[in-house]
Amino acid sequence: MPMGLTSGRSEKLEIVRNSNDSIRVRIKASKGFFLQDHWRAFIVEDDFKFISQKRINSVRIPVGWWIASDPTPPQPCVGGSLKALDNAFLWALKYESKVVIDQHAAPDSQNGWELSSSTDGSQEWDQTDANAEQTVDVIDFLTAGMQKSPSLYAVELMNERRAPGASLDSATKYYKAGDDAVRKHSPAAYVVMSNRLSSDGPRELFPRAGGLTGSVIDVHYYNLFSDVFNGMRVQQNIDFIHTNRSAQLNYVTTAGLPKIC
Repeated sequence: MPMGLTSGRSEKLEIVRNSNDSIRVRIKASKGFFLQDHWRAFIVEDDFKFISQKRINSVRIPVGWWIASDPTPPQPCVGGSLKALDNAFLWALKYESKVVIDQHAAPDSQNGWELSSSTDGSQEWDQTDANAEQTVDVIDFLTAGMQKSPSLYAVELMNERRAPGASLDSATKYYKAGDDAVRKHSPAAYVVMSNRLSSDGPRELFPRAGGLTGSVIDVHYYNLFSDVFNGMRVQQNIDFIHTNRSAQLNYVTTAGLPKIC
């Protein structure tokens, strides 16, 4: 019985096996909902209609490496994510939105957190060449499958690699291979490369991405994970971005260098 932790609250999740196929499972939450029910109900067509009406022109959709094996991914991953992504592209096309596909979870985890499918805090993506090769294969699979959609805007090669466990050398090699995989299918889509978290060099990818056409550097600044943000109201957070983040953003938005998102 796995335990999921969210904001200090634990919840029991039940693994329900298919009686006709022992390798196929569904994840059932305590209230009786399955993960597939979540995909069907959490983000729906009306959400794409809403963001279009609000003049938001793109969405970033996180996916795990096992999507390339859908509908029967290796245990303990659950099938169905590719269908959810297909639906999102159909809705994006209907409401004239663009899609950024983000490989959020890589094999053996690129940051050791649950958002990258680590179940025990381990961060081992960098330890084998096979992990990088498999991750490039996922990028190839995703770009090949979505290349004909007018909604494909960008492919993020990997989300939030974390230093020091994620080396800069391995990033350089992987990002070049990932860029090649995207360009094999799409000359127009942007290729997004995520800065390493916990790194002291916000410009560390500039020399590596600067020579690649259509490259974008993804930087993440969080207004949380620090006591200074406790109790801040919405406007105070907005003011903090204008006054405190402006210098950080100016530092990484230098003319002639890769785009920043």
